[in-house]
Amino acid sequence: MRDLQIAVEARRREAGAFLRSRRERLSPSNVGLPEGYRRRTPGLRREEVALLAGVGTTWYTWLEQGRDVRPSPEVLTALSDALLLDPVERRHLFILNDRQPPEPKMADPDHVGEPLQRMLASLTQQPAYVIGRRWDVLAWNSAAVALFGDYGKLEGDERNIMRLVFTNKDHRKLLVDWEGLARMSLAMFRSDNARYAGDPDFERLIAALKRDSREFRDWWARHEVLQLPAGHKRLNHPQQGLMSFEHTSFAVTDRPDLKLVVYTAVEADGTIDKLTELLRRNV
Repeated sequence: MRDLQIAVEARRREAGAFLRSRRERLSPSNVGLPEGYRRRTPGLRREEVALLAGVGTTWYTWLEQGRDVRPSPEVLTALSDALLLDPVERRHLFILNDRQPPEPKMADPDHVGEPLQRMLASLTQQPAYVIGRRWDVLAWNSAAVALFGDYGKLEGDERNIMRLVFTNKDHRKLLVDWEGLARMSLAMFRSDNARYAGDPDFERLIAALKRDSREFRDWWARHEVLQLPAGHKRLNHPQQGLMSFEHTSFAVTDRPDLKLVVYTAVEADGTIDKLTELLRRNV
């Protein structure tokens, strides 16, 4: 118990030192305050930070001193704004205060940046794609086209993983254990996207899936959830026949609504040789 208390106190001291360092790097002009006279210390004064964040000066002083004042997420957000913290610094401040960092708000949550695009292209022997918050396929590499088909020929909701699994006849034929994979995918989709309940784009997608797929409609009503970051998938490819893959999804660190999904061929069903031949034909 004493060790835990020591650790908590150390984190409070670290949080206070971090706030002080961020305060001292700013000048009044950075935050729209007059410079004034007789500044004997660098940066903003504590009372100026308190004013900007809407908290008491004494309380803020205790926070910098590492006392047990336990700021709320709302106060930490206000302090982050007052001190002009970037997203990494905000997260650090929340973690030091044992609070859950708020999820960043992005104007375009489904944008795939150039570095991620280049990484996709470099995976020449591994089919891979990026999905967005609603499991729309946003970007893919040439190996994914060879294995799954050209996503570029699909429009709108047709490029959504749930639509592909439940309503695309060609994709359904590709999946050897369709029912097992479809049930698992639906449960993962529901678990992964619970935070978007009520979002109009999700509601529209789910309504369309209920309308167009009896299986989706029946299974959705069961409210099953699952989190499975990795697994195996067998495909019945129209050119190469049975093929087996391991698949893993990776969260994109600076874009939490995006996931990179990578397929790796395994020895079963002669998949490694089959994939090599398939990629050679589709260069």
